[in-house]
Amino acid sequence: MLDLKMYINGEWRDSRNKQKRKIINPANGEIFAEAAEGTVEDTKEAIKVAKETFESGIWSEMPASERASYLFKIADKIDEYSDELVHLETTDNGKTLREARFDVGDAAACFRYYAGLITKPDGQTYHVVDPVQAMVVREPIGVCGLIVPWNYPLLMSVWKIAPALAAGNTIVFKPSEVTPVTPTKLFEILEEIELPKGVANLVLGAGPVVGNEIAESHDVDFVSFTGGTKTGKHIMKAAAGNVKKISLELGGKSPNIIFADADFETAVDYALFGIYSGAGQVCSAGSRILVEESIYEKFVERFVERAKQINVGPGDDPASEMGPLVSQEHLEKVLKYIEIGKKEGARLVCGGNRITKNGLNKGFFVEPTVFIDVKPDMRIVQEEIFGPVVVIQKFKDEREAIQLANHTDYGLAGGVFTVDGAKALRVIKKLRAGITWINTYHPTYNEAPWGGYKQSGIGRGLGTYGLEEFQEIKQININLQVEPIGWFSK
Repeated sequence: MLDLKMYINGEWRDSRNKQKRKIINPANGEIFAEAAEGTVEDTKEAIKVAKETFESGIWSEMPASERASYLFKIADKIDEYSDELVHLETTDNGKTLREARFDVGDAAACFRYYAGLITKPDGQTYHVVDPVQAMVVREPIGVCGLIVPWNYPLLMSVWKIAPALAAGNTIVFKPSEVTPVTPTKLFEILEEIELPKGVANLVLGAGPVVGNEIAESHDVDFVSFTGGTKTGKHIMKAAAGNVKKISLELGGKSPNIIFADADFETAVDYALFGIYSGAGQVCSAGSRILVEESIYEKFVERFVERAKQINVGPGDDPASEMGPLVSQEHLEKVLKYIEIGKKEGARLVCGGNRITKNGLNKGFFVEPTVFIDVKPDMRIVQEEIFGPVVVIQKFKDEREAIQLANHTDYGLAGGVFTVDGAKALRVIKKLRAGITWINTYHPTYNEAPWGGYKQSGIGRGLGTYGLEEFQEIKQININLQVEPIGWFSK
């Protein structure tokens, strides 16, 4: 049984109330860890420590090359503990081994990317009216509150921690209360590489308690949140108290558009990957497949045939291609949406049930599920289900495809499959989405920005944009001719 503690000011500790939260393996429903249940007082202490540490300059004023050396050490340690991290991620979240291996490798790469980036030139100078020289410099924001979801426990943590530390900030970090295991291991790594005390602080616990205090605190200068749109809206309101900067990466109901001239098997294959990787628990999942009507029936038949062949099982089984949902609560939510789809009149042509055979009855497994004959305003078309449930819609032409694609409150991602390059670019340019793909779906790169339009969020993570989120921009004007201005009479 793992005993997870919080990490504040370089010390591991239980919560003040000594309460613990049980952590469940979603593949078998068994308790495998207990985590400290942080309080408002614990959170306030972590924020106080982060503020004092930032103001001390021990990290914020450290030369970029020295901060980079710490980030490189973290990356090396992630590689060193790779097997352990993969095992913990699979046990905690339920994702398959190959998914977990990719996440761990990408986490190390992300730290290396930002370690390299912060030693590169990032200021500007301007030729303005003489005798003034104007320049812009980038500085750390201060205390950053980082809140991540349960679908990518390690990788989402790194996407925020790496640029936050690279920029010279101090952090108060809250992982999901459902999946705190690999984030806690990451903080063990931060301690092992001797990151200065107080720079990175870990508070475990519930969102309405710990997360709310981070969002409301006037001593937190920036909140970066990834999660549901409803919670994101609450954070926006809470952050208004001291007009703190916020970055929100929220929900999605992303379209994957398949034209008749696409390479058929490639389109089917990526459409499957787009919705069923991560058991559909991916914010950018291609949960709405839009297919040109001339190939609609053929596509549905082939897609369903392939979906039924997906090997669903425990994440730690190398043969598993799709793991369980993360929790009993989330399982019930997804099954409820499947029932909603049936009542709305959509036709269920694949899956739709909890899997209880072959020893999976204690886990939170759902069959790959497909709805067709849907209408644009159905809830299963408009609302984020966040599970292995896809709707397949048909369209007549390019214009209708774009109209259907943009017909949601979300705008996170989208894909287009066609061999016509001009058409692909026309459609992509008209998609109201921040992350798009042509003839592929889901690849993510540390070098490229991540974020969405509309109610999918505010701001961008990753790439140079991700670093800029954690920086303030300061204008400096230098008078090169030091003498009285003579504006007023003597």
